[in-house]
Amino acid sequence: MNPAALTRSPGSSERQLCARFARPSLGRALWQLTNTLPAFALLWALMAWSLHAHWGHGLTLLLAIPAAGLYVRLFIIQHDCGHGSYFASRRANHWVGAALGFITLFPFGYWRKTHAVHHGTSGNLDRREFGDVRTLTVEEYRLRSRWGRFGYRLYRSMPVLLGIGPTYQIMFKHRLPFDLPLAWKREWASVLLNNLMLLVLVAAAARGLGWQTLLLVHLPVVLIAGAFGVWLFYVQHTFEHAYWSRRHGWDSHQAAVAGSSYYDLPPLVHWFTGNIGYHHIHHLAPHIPNYRLRAAFESSPLLRRAPRLTLRSSLQCARMKLWDESQGRMVGFPRAREA
Repeated sequence: MNPAALTRSPGSSERQLCARFARPSLGRALWQLTNTLPAFALLWALMAWSLHAHWGHGLTLLLAIPAAGLYVRLFIIQHDCGHGSYFASRRANHWVGAALGFITLFPFGYWRKTHAVHHGTSGNLDRREFGDVRTLTVEEYRLRSRWGRFGYRLYRSMPVLLGIGPTYQIMFKHRLPFDLPLAWKREWASVLLNNLMLLVLVAAAARGLGWQTLLLVHLPVVLIAGAFGVWLFYVQHTFEHAYWSRRHGWDSHQAAVAGSSYYDLPPLVHWFTGNIGYHHIHHLAPHIPNYRLRAAFESSPLLRRAPRLTLRSSLQCARMKLWDESQGRMVGFPRAREA
């Protein structure tokens, strides 16, 4: 759907329609944790056992796929805790989110802060900051040197975004975030505490299971989940008729409704991804917990007015590399002579 069809006044009623769903449910939150965390632990244990079984590493890799799905689901729960939407209790959100950070390898306080920046700047060409897939305009790309264009092409390639990207984010970026201002002391404390606890947990697990078992089990899960997670985030904001605007014309409502896609996924995939496919609803009302997003989406035709992507149509998003300000849409790379 073209964003021109989604233009509404700043006082649009979508956020009002979302308000009644921004209520955490302790029962639903605990049930979601109960059907996710133990299942992940069980699959992880089965993967460790399978390494020594007759079926060998083939079964380990096969089990890594549903385990990666549960990893993504755990990350969505941590994500909701970061928004303060998962539980009514602020303390419960903090401690559950921080604990899950030891499994997902994302320091809770640091990620919460940078993700809040993403919500406050999404679609703003003059504030492309933390938590975004780096996006250049056509003019910015043309003004770069040959090596600058090559570096950006490399960065935006799918092998780098989905392969090297998650590895870099987990192993380096979230271990020592050098772009993090030193004044953000709480966020730095979150990173350092997460690193310290991970050292303790990894050392204990390696001593009990062995380094080889630990790496052969957890590494495939993290890499598969990381690739899928990056793809999810990518298509939620990178599609042909996305929303980008300069600061003077930027509108938070438009950034949410026109700049975030509705990823129409199969029910099972929605379950594993914590309904994050209803991404425009999430950007409209970040305080709606993931287990209420679908109900919010189905509650009104107004909340179903968003750029819709299916698994098949989303593959076209891989071609979207640059924002063309003159046309108001995402485009691919220009030909060499045009660049």
